[in-house]
This record gives sequence, C-alpha cells and structure tokens, in this order.
Amino acid sequence: MQCIRRQPKRSVSQENILLEQSRRVAALNGIRLGLKDDKDLKFLLKGSHLLKVKSGSWRKERFFKLQEDCKTIWQESKKVLRSPESQIFSIEDIRDVRSGHKTEGMEKYAKDVPEYRCFSIIFKDQRKNLDLIASSEDDANHWISGLAKIIAHSNSMNQKQKLQHWIHTCLRKADKNKDNKMSLKELKDFLKEVNIEVDDYHAKKIFQHCDKSKTEALEDDEIEEFYKILTERKEIDNIFQKYSDTEGFMSCQNLVRFLYETQQEEDAVVAAPALIQRYEPNERAKRGNAMTKDGFLMYLLSDDGNIFNPTHRKVYQDMTQPLSHYLVSSSHNTYLMEDQLTGPSSTEAYIRALTKGCRCVELDCWDGPNSEPIIYHGYTLTSKILFSDVIKAIKNYAFKTSPYPVIISLENHCSVDQQKVMAQHMTTILQDMLLVAPLDGNKCQFPSPEQLKGKILVKGKKLSRQEDPTGTNGNNNLEAEDVSDEDEAAEMEDESVKTEIEQKGKSDTLKLAKELSDTVVYCKSVHFNGFDDPHHPRAFYEMSSFSESKALKLAQESGMSFIHHNIRHLSRIYPAGWRTDSSNYNPIDLWNVGCQIVALNFQTAGTEMDVYQGRFQDNGFSGYVLKPEFLRDEQTKFNPKSITEGTWGTKKKLLLKIISGQQLPKVNKSKNSIVDPKVTIEIHGVQQDNNKKQTKVIENNGFNPKWDEEFIFDVEIPALALVRFVVEDFDMSTKNDFIGQYTLPFTSLKQGYRHIHLLTKNGDPYSSSTLFVYINIQDCD
Repeated sequence: MQCIRRQPKRSVSQENILLEQSRRVAALNGIRLGLKDDKDLKFLLKGSHLLKVKSGSWRKERFFKLQEDCKTIWQESKKVLRSPESQIFSIEDIRDVRSGHKTEGMEKYAKDVPEYRCFSIIFKDQRKNLDLIASSEDDANHWISGLAKIIAHSNSMNQKQKLQHWIHTCLRKADKNKDNKMSLKELKDFLKEVNIEVDDYHAKKIFQHCDKSKTEALEDDEIEEFYKILTERKEIDNIFQKYSDTEGFMSCQNLVRFLYETQQEEDAVVAAPALIQRYEPNERAKRGNAMTKDGFLMYLLSDDGNIFNPTHRKVYQDMTQPLSHYLVSSSHNTYLMEDQLTGPSSTEAYIRALTKGCRCVELDCWDGPNSEPIIYHGYTLTSKILFSDVIKAIKNYAFKTSPYPVIISLENHCSVDQQKVMAQHMTTILQDMLLVAPLDGNKCQFPSPEQLKGKILVKGKKLSRQEDPTGTNGNNNLEAEDVSDEDEAAEMEDESVKTEIEQKGKSDTLKLAKELSDTVVYCKSVHFNGFDDPHHPRAFYEMSSFSESKALKLAQESGMSFIHHNIRHLSRIYPAGWRTDSSNYNPIDLWNVGCQIVALNFQTAGTEMDVYQGRFQDNGFSGYVLKPEFLRDEQTKFNPKSITEGTWGTKKKLLLKIISGQQLPKVNKSKNSIVDPKVTIEIHGVQQDNNKKQTKVIENNGFNPKWDEEFIFDVEIPALALVRFVVEDFDMSTKNDFIGQYTLPFTSLKQGYRHIHLLTKNGDPYSSSTLFVYINIQDCD
C-alpha cells in the first residue's frame, strides 16, 4: 500500500505570510491587466457562494473564486476523488457571460428567480454552459462586470505582456514551498511546466549563470535574468542587427527600408513612424523616432506583423453585386450540438454558428405538442426544441457578428395548421428584419448583400400558382396546395431511420400553407432537373439543394455548366446521408465551381472546418466572400478540372521558411510529457495546386522549437487557394496529436517575417502560441 506523506502543518504566522504573498501576487496581476484597485476584481478574488443550476431538481450552492493569477477560476466540488484540475477553468475558455435567463437552462429551470440575480458562463469548446444564481443583484453584477473586464483586458494585452503573465504564473506554480525563491529542482519543474525538456547539465548551467549570489536559490533580479534568457529570440535579434546601429536603435529610415525591402509594405514611409509610436516601449527611442529590439519584437508579434493581411479584417470587397456572386458561410442541421442520430438539439448551437459568422442556418420543422412546431432531426432520437425559441435566438444573434443578410433554410414537415404557426412566429418575432416583399428594382437578378443588410430571408417551398416574388401575375387566392417534399433526413444511411420511415409511410408531397409560402421571396426551393435550357431559362430566385455526392458528380462531369448556373442561381450543398457522425466533406471542390451555400456541420472540428473558417475570416469575417471574376463572368471558360490559359490570375511561386515556434501548448497535461512538434504546410485549391510538405520533428521542445526549413510551392490559381499550417506532436507508435493550426486564403498572405497565431481544434486563438515564418511570393515566368 502506498503511503501518503502528510505536509507539515504551517504555523499561523506562516499562513499569514503566505496569505499576504498571495494578495501581493494578485495585486500585481491586477495591475498587469490594467485593473488596479478595481472593486469587481477584488470581489472575485475574495470569492462568493453561488447557486449552480443543472436541472429542475438540481440546484446547489458552491463557492467560486478567482485565483491569484487573475486567469483561472476555482469552483468548489462535493464530488469524491475529483482531481484539482477539474475544479479550475480558465478565463481564456470563456466565450461569453450572459446576464438574466439567456440560456436554455436558465429559461427552463430558473424562471422563479429574478433575472437580475442570474447569469451564465458560456464556454468556447463543447463544454456545457455554467448557469449560476447569485445571492443578490450586487453579487451578480460583480461577477458579470468583473469577468467582462478581465476578458476584455486580457484580450487587449500584447503578446509580450501575455507571455510575461504566463511565465510568472508558471514560476509561481513551480515555487512549491512559496518562499519566492527557485531551487534547481524547482527550475527543472518549471521548464517542464512550460513544455521544454532540458538535461541536467544544461539546467545546472543556466541555474549557475543566474545564481550571482551563490546561495543555491534564485530570487528577485536572478529570476528576472532567468526570464530574459528563457525568452530570448535570437532569430529576431539577427534580423534586428542588420538594420540597427551600434547603440541598439533602428532608425525610422532603416525601419522604412526593412518594411519596403523585406516586408513588401507599399506604404512603408507612412507606416514606419506610426509603428514606432504604436509599439516602441522606450520613451527615449520614441522621441528620437527610432525602434529598439523590444519595440521591433512587439511589432512582429502584433496584428501588423501577422501573416494575415490586417486590411482583410474589415469588409473590403464590393458588396453591391448580386447575392449569387458570393460564397456564403452556411451551416447544416444547425440545431445539433453533436451527432445526427442521438445528440442534443439546442438554441445554443444557432448562437454559436451565428457568432462564428454563419449566414445560412437550417431548421428541420416538425409538428409538436400544443400546436407548437418543433425542431429536431426527423426519424432520430435527437432532442427537440421549440421553433419559436430558435427564431428568438436568430433574432437576438443574427447581426452581432455581421450586418449582412441571414438566410433561414426551412426543411418543412409540418401540417398546414402548424405551418401557419411557423409563419406567425417569424412575422411577429422577427418583425421588420424579415424580408416579405421584393426590393424595388430587383426583377431579373438578386439584390446585393449591401441592399439586404439587417434582413432575414427565408428559403423554402412556394406555391406554384401564387404570385411569384418579382410581381408577375398569378392566383393569389390559393390557401394551400401540394408541393414536392425534400426530406434530407430520409437520406440517412441508418437502419433505425429506414425502419422509422417505412413504419410512418413517407409521402413524396406535402401540403403547403399560403402563409408560410408568403415568407419566401428570393430563395424558392425547387427540384434540380438539369442545367438551364437557354431558350427557357429558370427564374433567378429558384434554387436547388444537392447532396455532396450529387454536387461533386456535377462538378466533375459538368464543371463549366455548374459555374454558369451558379452565376445566376444559388446552390445549396449538404453532407451525404452516411455522415451520421456529423463528419464533414471538403468544401473546396464546390467553391471552385461557384457553389455559394456549401453547408457544413459547424459542431464538428477538423480539417474541413479549419479550411471553412479560413476562407470566411476574409472580408471582415462578414460571412460573405466575393467569388473571383472568372466565377462571375457570363462569358467565362474556366474549368477547375482542366486549367488552360485564361484570365484566372498570374501563377505564383510561394517561398516559405518555417523558422521557429513559441509557447506551443502541452497536448498531455502530465508534468513529464513534453511535445515533439513538427509543422505541415498544406495548399488547398484546384487539383493541380493541392500539396503538402512537412518539417523535421524537434524532440522535447514545445517552448521555443527551431526548424529553419525552406519550402517552395507553385500555385496555379491563387484566387482559389488556401494555405493551412498544422502543428502536431509527433508519435512514432500512434497517430500524431493535434497541437494547433491556422488557415488563410493565399490572397490574404502578408510577405516577409511574420508570426502565425495558432488556433485550437475548435478554431479559438491560443493566448501566446505562435509560429515565426518568412514568406516570399513571386510571379512565375
């Protein structure tokens, strides 16, 4: 039996000293966050009891407290054998803090409590929301306001401040006896904490170099000296030395030269003085219009030194073209949080998709109890949510991330009576947001995203003999009629689903209510019967949905026809029926033929979703990306399957050097587990451009690995290409573990020395994990 060694009991004076140290550290971290003497921060550091709400019968009091690092929150747990790590969550994991009854849990289980005492913490990953009730309005406000301030101030910290904060937190963690000194053993533990393996000889050498007092322990200035050695960036020092003088200053003139020659910045003369003012911490250098090594590093770690073109973070494309000329960020079965068969449905899934820039959401509507339509994945065991709750969520979150139009894609399986309820909910809840009549002057083509700003469009079936959206005559007195039923759920390749359909006896037609038909203006769903006959062209507002396999077959066999079709019409693509696990398909081949609404399962992380988010971070994360000219031109001869000479843009040569990595996260949280990172560079585009190359593996160093490896890629069609950087922890015996990635359009690449700020598996940014690279793009002869 293993003996557990008891920690010696501390005296009251020792406890008081430790408490005072803890207060000092918390105060210092508060200052670093820019929240010195903030009342809300002080309240959170003291902590308070909150009621944690899980269900109608589970509502229990727990103590919550912000830890001294001002980065993590500790929550009391009554569970036996619960690990200390599971009682802590990071501020960086929080996506949103909502006051009142703004989650499904609060709506269902806390209606008896006044809204002013309630708040919810929403996490970035798939973790469940934390629904909480404070004992008073003041307590709730302290938590809501305090968390909002910490999140905002943490996000506004520059990379150097984040690094300093993180390292000092790790140093504090390594100082086991809390004496504010660091022994050799504590130094080695610290290095493992920050993801670097150093042999005993090197650890001792660093320790002896810093231990100027020869006391066998580092303190104060000696710890700062150790910090400087640890965070040294020799690769950046070498670049800086080429452009600086003997006193360690880079003049404004030399910075202009660096920006113009190396970074390929066209406005270098204007940019240089502004960069000095923005990033230089040394006042003497700033007054002399020069930059020090620290200022240079801060510039390279900033948005101005990012690989992604900062001008593309705003809407910069022409938004006045017809809607069919844009790729549209689109979600499949938006209501699902997990798989397609048994997973939960939630309004939270709509909120997450919309805040990720999604502009087309899907609603599978079925008859529900009490004459209230419900949403779920038909014929399956997925949970059910009210149609009206989803419409409320769409109203509240449609335009928080982007002002451009949202399309509600209806898959309607309801009776006529409940269809009328659906129409009523949309018109009463959405009010002026809902587009119910065509815009003036748009009789022959779609209006533009600019004209449709702040509007919600409905995609669905429309009565054939009713007045059409552009105002031609028809029988407008029809109350209801049969229309073809497009049932994607029925395509699922699952035995229980097939059995359910057989038992219910599925019809190919559905009776459509006029009220619901009236909500459809520019997105009338029709069955695809082949590409247009030039003599009898289809109305522009008629659009079809294709399964991924049908769409890929059309792209392969009739690529040019598909491109021409998508200039005037919208096409929606959805995942194949066998993807019951909510896996995704590659959207690239369908974008390459101009398909606009390529719907993916937003809840499923992976390469496909990385590429998707990479494409749509362009153009200000607006959810709309203008297709290249050759996918919009009526006379185009472009075919992605056989690239011939044409006006598709100049072929490019990409020269890429992977130099180093910084603060890569641990994959395995075990103290002794250190990552062995390697980087893979992928090009995603037309078939000729698809390529993949990788670096060597760096063993036992996730803190500051150095590769210094060069790669060359030829890119035929830059306008359709994306570049993905993937960092993995190499494992010889099993599959490599994912560490982080970053994907961006080729046309958004900045040249020169750049940092890549890595994203998690779910697409959220790490606080300080980066790659340092050199990029050069040349025209091919």
